[in-house]
Order: sequence, then C-alpha cells, then structure tokens
Amino acid sequence: MATSSSTTRGTWNSKLGFILAAAGSAVGLGNIWAFPTKVATEGGAAYLLIYLLCTFAIGFPVMAAEITIGRRAGKNPVGAFKAISSNKFFPLVGIWGVICGVMILSFYTVIAGWAFGFAFEEIFYFFGWADAANWLTNTGNGFKNALIASVFMFATIRIITGGVSDGIERATKAMMPLLIGIIIVMIVYVLWQPGSNAGIEAYLLPDFSRINAGLIFSAMGQAFFSLSLGMGALITYGSYLSKRENIPQAAAFVTLADVGIAFLAGLLIVPAMFLAQSQGISIDAGGSLASSTDLVFQILPALFHTIGGGVGMILGVTFFLLLSIAALTSTISLLEVPVSYVIDEFEVKRKKAAWSVGLGILVISVIVAYFPVLIGWFDYLFSSIGLPLGGFLICIFVGYFWTTDKAITEMESGYAGVRKSLFAKVWPIFIKYICPAAILYNLISNFV
Repeated sequence: MATSSSTTRGTWNSKLGFILAAAGSAVGLGNIWAFPTKVATEGGAAYLLIYLLCTFAIGFPVMAAEITIGRRAGKNPVGAFKAISSNKFFPLVGIWGVICGVMILSFYTVIAGWAFGFAFEEIFYFFGWADAANWLTNTGNGFKNALIASVFMFATIRIITGGVSDGIERATKAMMPLLIGIIIVMIVYVLWQPGSNAGIEAYLLPDFSRINAGLIFSAMGQAFFSLSLGMGALITYGSYLSKRENIPQAAAFVTLADVGIAFLAGLLIVPAMFLAQSQGISIDAGGSLASSTDLVFQILPALFHTIGGGVGMILGVTFFLLLSIAALTSTISLLEVPVSYVIDEFEVKRKKAAWSVGLGILVISVIVAYFPVLIGWFDYLFSSIGLPLGGFLICIFVGYFWTTDKAITEMESGYAGVRKSLFAKVWPIFIKYICPAAILYNLISNFV
C-alpha cells in the first residue's frame, strides 16, 4: 500500500475502488457543460445512440489497452513503455502524456475554482451581498482566480498524499455516489417544473435525418475525450490494479459508468436550459444552444437567481457543488500521473512528490489565472490535439510494437478464458485498424 512516507507503489483495495476512481477521472466538466448541448443540437437520441456505439467501439478498446499496459509494467506512463519495450521512441509518448496532464491540470484548476466560487456567489446573492457576489463572478480577476484555484489544488494534493487506497480510492468512493445523488435529485426537481418538457424532447426525441459522417465523427471525438484517454491516466491507474482483476470487464464497467453519468447530466442540463428559456433567459449562442462557460457561468446562475428565495439558492449551491466534485475527481487523476512519474523514476516519497509537483503546476495555474486567454490555447494544444495524438500512438504501440498477443497474455491474469472470447477476436482488429484510423481522422479534423 502506498503511503505518504514510502515510495512503495499502492494497489486498489477493490475492483469497485478502481472503477469509481477511473470513472471519476473520465467524468469531468465536459460531461456537464459540453455533452448535453451536443446531444440536443445534433439529433437528440440519434446522437446518443451513435455516441454510445462510438464509446464502445473506440473508447473502450483504447481504455483496455491503457489499463493493460499499466498493469503489465506496474509503472507510470514513461516507465511503462520503457519496461515492456526496447523501442526508444515510445517513452517519449509517455512523457508527452505527462506533459499533457500537467498543462491540462494547470488551467483545469482555474475553471474548477470558478465553479467552486460560484457556489458561494449563490449564497452571497441570496443575502444581498452584491459586492461580494460580483467579486466571485468576475472571471477576469486574476487575484481571485489564483486564490480559489490554489484552494482547489491544495485539496487535490491533500488527497494524492494519502496514496492510492487511503487517498484516491477513499475520496472517489465518497465523491462519486454523492455526485450521482446530486444529479438525480436535481433532475427530479427540474423535470417537475413547467417549461422543462421542451428540453426532454430536444434531448430524447431522435432525429435520424441528422445522422451523417460529420455527426458520427463528432460523437466519436466526444466519446474519446469523455473517457480521459491518451494522457496516461489509465496507464497509471492500471499500474495499481491487481493481477486478479478482469481487465476487459473492468474497462467495460468504467465505460458504462462514464456513459451513464453523461446521460444523467444531459437529463439535467438540457431541461434546465429550456426551463431558463421559459423564464425569459436567452439560451442561444450564435444560432445554437449555449455550452461551456456561457452555459454554466451565465445561463444557469441567471436561472437560479430568477427562481429566487431559498429554493434558488439551494439549487445554485447544489449545482456548483456538483461541478466542483466532477472537477475534483478529474484533477485527482491529472495530478496522479506526474506524481507517479516522479515517484517511480526518481524514487521520491509520495508526500514530497505530491507537494513539489502540485505546487509546481500551481505556479502555471497562477499565470493562467491572471491571463485566462491562455485557457483556450492550452485546451486546444494539450486536450484537442495532445490527447488524440497520445491515444493514436498508444494504439500503434499495442498493435504493432508490443503486439496485441502479448497484451492478451497479460489479460489472461484475471480472465483465464480471454483467448477463447469474442473480445480476443475483435479487440486486436479495433486496436490495429479501426481505432487508430478514427482517432487520426479526428486529429486531422482538429488541425483543420
């Protein structure tokens, strides 16, 4: 068991702990502020169906590959490629994954800090403390951004110092059920309100005429990003997985958990948007439904303020608590990747590694806090480009260098009959041909 006083690598106490932690890594702000409006504007249930197929056709095979690499090597993304292959190029892929995790975390903490700050804004607004509320909602205030991002980073570091089982697993076992519970409670309230029915129709009624190549590749890209693939987080989490665990089954459970929470988030967000519209709040953004920061930091706060009173405050605080939890489950995995790298490669004790790496990333976060325009650039370079690039190279590595046969041999630990299964017949085809081709298409599209 990893502790803050030892460089010994940890292990998950249970399969459930791994599944919740990996699902927490995948479930982030994108599931809440991007996915729902994509569904509502790109075919409703028709998009949902294509997204589900793409998640299991593209995301699931790559996830299984990452987990297998991690468990076989028992190391971080850089050390894993070194341990199972003599090829000198692929450790660089691991380093790229670590860099992407670091840079994504540097701006993610700022956005997470905005969400956390808005929870208090709802309280201040309720009590009529306008100046304090306005201060918290000013996303251009560098000092405020840096202050709250620091609080969020310290919380993340504190969890990481607890190790794998006593830190990450314990935290995610508490947060993930709470996150799901909050979503369900808010869904029940929103669907009870007049005006939300239009959102249900937009979200769940299928428009099969919208299905075309563009929609398919859009859903494919969303599926890949939503599962937190390509940066080595699942290689790292897989390195703590027991040899007794069934990797294809565990990867399937994580995929189902992520898809399920994304679906529930849409069942909350889209009806809430149309409820806001029924209250006279514009939900349009250039001819389409608003998403991203416009949705969560303008439209929904306006809805909570319009509802007013104690109900509006409670809804607002609860929603932004939901966002904060979703963000924290992701920042944990983002920080664990470089921390595990420092622990493994430089034999640094966990506590020292967590604080030194976390504070180093916080320096970058403070710069981002004062210059929020960097968020768009970092997101594009390290998320939209970096993650699919990493995922593509992982497919190439498993398919043609380490080989899928060796990967399946590793999977036999925990799944003795894997070679006779349909998975073993189909998975190599996806890893060698279908997944890299689809990811490469999306990567090129991002450049274009």
